[in-house]
Amino acid sequence: MAFELEKINHAARTDPAGFIAACDEEYNGRICATAERIIENLPHSPIVLLSGPSGSGKTTTAMKIRDELSRRGVKSHSISMDNYFRTVRPETVPRTEDGEPDLESPLCMDMELLNEHFTMLSRGERIFVPKYEFARQMRSIEPSQSLRLGKDEVAIFEGIHALNTSITDVHPEAFKLYVSARSNIIDSQGEYAYKGTWLRLTRRVTRDHLFRGADPEDTMRMWENVRHGEIRNISPYKNKADVQLDTAFPYEACIMRPIAEPLLAHVPEDIPYQELRQVGPALQRFEPIDLGYLPADALLREFTGGGIYEY
Repeated sequence: MAFELEKINHAARTDPAGFIAACDEEYNGRICATAERIIENLPHSPIVLLSGPSGSGKTTTAMKIRDELSRRGVKSHSISMDNYFRTVRPETVPRTEDGEPDLESPLCMDMELLNEHFTMLSRGERIFVPKYEFARQMRSIEPSQSLRLGKDEVAIFEGIHALNTSITDVHPEAFKLYVSARSNIIDSQGEYAYKGTWLRLTRRVTRDHLFRGADPEDTMRMWENVRHGEIRNISPYKNKADVQLDTAFPYEACIMRPIAEPLLAHVPEDIPYQELRQVGPALQRFEPIDLGYLPADALLREFTGGGIYEY
């Protein structure tokens, strides 16, 4: 699917509030349809596996699905698969072709423990979710939470490797969801005005700057490796999903322009990934929309702040 630049800018100029409301209503409709599919799958499995690349809005999507399930009388629990990372040890950590630690590899995950926990939850048994300390790159002694599913309860496991065959081949009965900003924006000549991958980069640069203390240059230096990791470890498994949910919004480049344009101007001079130099200038083609128009429950609040969800 592709959005049209001219229609976007017209809507942004003439009715930004209505434009945003219509786009969010369409997205929320997809959330409702996904919740229905999860409920239909409950007799087979209480496990939901939610995967997607960086900046796709996985966390907000998981929480919105949780809220929609609750409205339908189904209680759900969100678990970050990041807590199942193994402690990083020099002698066992997977490495890239250059010999550097490959922290994007699924081999960094404790797949055996994950699969054991999925089986235990399906049997109504209690699990103790581990807790991973990223600052020390090691698993904590204390668990992050204790969980036992009651009748008609759902556990949503969210992580970039959730659809890896190490999990889905063992638990094919689990409901599988792939989330990403998949739609591109095209101009009147049919050329790319803004790619879906650029939307995700814009989200991540903004979030990392505002909430994670990262310079835009640092995020952009990592982006090529992030993309390589996605192509190698995430995208090949998206077709295993029962539902592929697009989290790109026609209005988002307009919302993000005032925030992200100055951040994306700082492309490192020595960066080899030349496509990054197109992203900031491309934002100038969009009519800006003030952030105040963005509702507090919008997915983009995961990246701009000021929302109702806690991350």
